[in-house]
Parts: sequence; structure tokens; C-alpha cells
Amino acid sequence: MGKVSATGGFQLFVGVATSTVIMAVGTIILARLLSRAEYGLYSVALIPSLMINLFRDWGVNSAMTKYVAHFRAAKKEGDIRDIIAAGLIFEISTGLALSLLSVFLAGFIASTIFHRPGSAPLISIVSITIFSGSLLTAAQSSFVGFERMEFNSLTLICQAVVKSVLSPLLVLLGFGALGAVFGYTFSFLVAGTVGSTILYLLLFRNLKRTRINRFETSKTLKNMLHYGVPLSISTIIGGFLVQFYGFMMAFYCSDVMIGDFQVATNFAIFLTFFTVPISTVLFPAFAKLGSQNEPQLLKTVFTSSVKYTAILLVPATAAVMVLSKPMIGTLYGEKWVYAPFFLTLYVIGNLFSGFGNLSVGSLLAGLGETKTLMKLSLLTLLIGLPLAFLLIPNLGIVGVILGTILSGLPSMFLGLHWIWKRYKITVDWGSSARIFVTSTIATATTYLSLNFLDTVEWLRLITGGIVFLMVYIIVAPSIGAIVQSDISNLRAMFSGLGFISAIANLPLGVAEKVAGISSARKE
Repeated sequence: MGKVSATGGFQLFVGVATSTVIMAVGTIILARLLSRAEYGLYSVALIPSLMINLFRDWGVNSAMTKYVAHFRAAKKEGDIRDIIAAGLIFEISTGLALSLLSVFLAGFIASTIFHRPGSAPLISIVSITIFSGSLLTAAQSSFVGFERMEFNSLTLICQAVVKSVLSPLLVLLGFGALGAVFGYTFSFLVAGTVGSTILYLLLFRNLKRTRINRFETSKTLKNMLHYGVPLSISTIIGGFLVQFYGFMMAFYCSDVMIGDFQVATNFAIFLTFFTVPISTVLFPAFAKLGSQNEPQLLKTVFTSSVKYTAILLVPATAAVMVLSKPMIGTLYGEKWVYAPFFLTLYVIGNLFSGFGNLSVGSLLAGLGETKTLMKLSLLTLLIGLPLAFLLIPNLGIVGVILGTILSGLPSMFLGLHWIWKRYKITVDWGSSARIFVTSTIATATTYLSLNFLDTVEWLRLITGGIVFLMVYIIVAPSIGAIVQSDISNLRAMFSGLGFISAIANLPLGVAEKVAGISSARKE
């Protein structure tokens, strides 16, 4: 399971990283070509569809992933076909209905709410993305359930390429904000069409046929909604809290501070190259397991998922924290005075991967405990709202960051307590503590070495990165944060990644030698 998850995680990592980089380049070019007013109009036109899209699938996409993975493990191809068919019918129906609703409301929203009557045609065009997004989401959810992450990555890259090429091209041809909106919308149409075609030709068509009638489809969809609606409510709650913090930030913070914060979050996106693939591949992994029939295996998978996530993500986060100034100075220059500090604070939330924050949600969703997830999301909202009023007016951007981090902590610890109480599963706290100690030592060593290096920022960045990596590789096996069995497991997981496995074997080889020396000394 680790090997399958690592392979799928790497394939998704490639897709997320590549599409993000392509999107970033396209966005920079687009922002340079459009005037400030046109870029603002383009951004405003996206808001209604993004808001309406929150209410489109009601967790059916997550249900598709869970049940496809579950029935694959049980070798019930007929049930997989029923799940995909029911999911597609629901996604297409709601996507089409909400797209038409968005088109119908475009004039009212543009004139009455936004006070920008000229944005109505743009809002109408973007409304198409609600429908095409339903096709794309259904396909991607099925790909994750089948653990065919390469198809998921293909759709991500396809969308990024179309948007990043077509939008700037149409702007250059003189279409302005209309061209940008059309490129954005067409990218969803292309990605949705490609995803649906791959799903049908390579996966759905090869499944065992069953007689699908209206009653069976309704029954299947009812089960999917029973699972997915609480999960969807959790997503809506989370989305609302993010938008609310953004509103408070715009009200209380200056444009200069918001600019520095935006630069910081652009760098923090790089850590999503780890978090998105990890959390995505864990979902089908947990969905394969039965909490009643395989309790020991479930415990092993959860504990291992936390440990191996922490081995990768905790040091990566610590490295970003200590190298924040040379990173931003190298790519953006010296004028972003507060951005390194904001970046250091902003990524702290990723350190809680060592406590299981990525694995808890995936475990609960995989086991069907969506009502529990909904309650935890409500708790986050109830804590996050008063924190926003308390912190942001007094601390500005720092209050935004602290509120975002602190609001999620009670839910995480309550989730861990609930999992222990229900399934007798918990984190290997000793292992997490050793990983944190190792990362702290690497961070401190890197910080001290940079203080003695007075040179250009790009050289400080390279030197600091090398120092951090070498210290972590040596210290981790020395204090038992990584043991011989972990190295063997990581090698097995990475063995299906081609040239990446060869690259990974270099630090793993060094860690293995250090672990051997440490073991010999103990003996």
C-alpha cells in the first residue's frame, strides 16, 4: 500500500507542481498585459461562479473516490460502474442547473451587488465553468479512487496549459478582460472533456456491465449523498472561513502589507506540492480498509502515514522557515520587507503534520465518518470567527495568520482523541518528537551558518539548503528519527518512481550508513 500511495503521490506531485508553475507563469504574463482596471474586472467576474460552485456536488465527488476504492479492493466491478454512473448523472445535472442559474443572475449580480453592469457578459461566460467543472471533478474523483493519479495530473496540466496560453494570446489580440475570461473558461471545458473521455475509454468501458435502472441509480445516489453531504458541509464551512478572513484582511490591512503577504503565500504554495498529493492518496488507502475486520492493519497504516508524512513535510517546512529571506530575496528582490517574516509564520501550520493533521481527515473520510468531520469543521468555524475579530484589527496580517493556525488546532486534537476513543489508534508521539528534534537541529545549524555568510541571496539559499539537508540526513538516523526499517520501507515505496528512486537512494544511502554506525554503537 505504501508503494502504491508513493507512486500515486509522486504522479500527483508532478501534476500539481507542473500545473502550478505553468499557471504562475501565465498569471504573471496576464497581469502584465492587462491594465489594473481590466485585471480587476477579470477577477470580479470569477467570484460568482466560485461561490456558486461550493454548492454543486454535495460531497458526491468524495463519495465516488471512497466507493470506487472500496469496491476495487472488494473486486466488485459492477458496483464500481454503478457508482460512476450515479455520480456522473448527479454532477452533470447539478452543474448544468447551477450554470443556468448563474447566467440568469449575472445581470442582477453585476448591477445590484457589484455595481459593475459591464461585468454581466463576463460573469455569464464564466458560469460555464460550473458545468465543465462538474465533468472534471467527477473524472478526477474516479481517477483517485482507481489510484490512477497520472490521469489526474494530465487533466491538471491540460487545464493549466490552455489557460496560460489562450488567455494572454486573446489579450494580445485586443480582447482585454473578455479574452482573459474566455481563456479561463475554455481551459475548464478542455480539461473536463479530456478527463471524461479518459474516464470512459480507459476505465469505465472496461468494467463489468450491469443492468442499471432508475431505482438502483436513485438508491446508489442516496447512499452517496448520505456519505457526502456532511463532508460537503465541512468544505463549505472551510471555504466560508477563508473568505471571511480575506474580507477582514482587506478591511483592516494596508495594500503594502497585503502585497507582502501575497508574496509569502506564493512561496507557501510550494509546500502544497507535498500536502496535496499526500492527503489525496491517503484517502483511497484508508477507504480500502475495514475498521472492524482489519483493526491492526488500520492502526499500522495510520501510524505509518503520520510518520512518513512527517519525515518529508516537517523538515521541508522547517527549511522554508529558516531560508525564507534568501528565498524571497532571490526571486522577488529586497523590497518585500515583511514577506520573509510572514512566510515563516504562515507555514507553521504544516508542522502539525507530525501530529497527524493530514491523516486525521483522510482517515475519517475513508471510514465514512463524515458527520464527525462536519462537527469538527463547525468547531473550527466557531473558534475562527471570534479569533478574526480579536486578532486581525489589532495585529493585521499577523492576526490573519495566527487566527488561521489557531482556529484549526482544537479540531485536530479533538479528532485525534475521537479516533483513539473509537478505534484505539493514535500517533507514534515518540517518532514525531524525534523528527521535530532533528528538524530543529538542522534549522539551528542552517541559521548559524547563514549568519557567517555575507554574500548574495541566491548563494545563501543554495548553501543553506545544502547545510540543512546534510544535517537532517545525518542527525535523523543518529537519534532514531529514522531507523533501518524506515529506510527499507521508503526504498520500497519509492521503487516505482523511476529516476526519482535513484535520486532518493542517495540520501537514503547516507542515512543507512549512519543508522548502521548508530546501531553498532548501541550493540
